[in-house]
Formats: sequence, structure tokens, C-alpha cells
Amino acid sequence: MSQFSSMRRVLARAAVAGLTGGAALLAAGGAFAYDGTNCRAPGNCWEPKPGYPAKVEGSKYDPKHSATEVNKQSVSIAAMEDRNKKRVEYFEKTGKFVYDVSKIPTN
Repeated sequence: MSQFSSMRRVLARAAVAGLTGGAALLAAGGAFAYDGTNCRAPGNCWEPKPGYPAKVEGSKYDPKHSATEVNKQSVSIAAMEDRNKKRVEYFEKTGKFVYDVSKIPTN
């Protein structure tokens, strides 16, 4: 047996031992995870950081959304549904799909 073959065996054993030890450390890492001792219910473990209020409304962190800004999305969704309804009606009538609603004949 040559000097290089015995060194290869030693290196191979060290590599296998290192990989197995690393896998064991990764598996054991789950045991140190948050145990949920401060959870209100299973899965409900949110807690405010120190200095952050438990109730955001009325605090300095309150975003104070205006009703018009919040309403913009529902208005645009209603307009989208109306356009889609026109497209479907025209497609059912003619068998041709037209994306641009302004190009759909009104008669």
C-alpha cells in the first residue's frame, strides 16, 4: 500500500465524518427553535417589539388611510369587471375576441 492511498482513505473518512456531523448539527438546530411559550393560541405568536404599541390605531404608527385612496382599488376592479363583461358578451355574440373595449361595436 502506498503512502498516497492511505492518505486518500484518511481524507475520505474525515470528509464522511464532517458531512455526518454537519447533518447532525442541522437536525439538532430545530430543537432550539421558538417553543411558543408566549403564544395566545397555536400559531398566534406575534408580540409587539418593545416600544411598539399593542394597538396601532391612533398611535404614531397609524398610516391613517384616506377613504378615497382605499376606494380606488374597488373602483378599478369594478371597471375591469365591466370591461370583461362587454368582451364576453361580444365574444358570445360574434365568436371573435376583442381586447380593446373601445373597438367593440355598440349596436
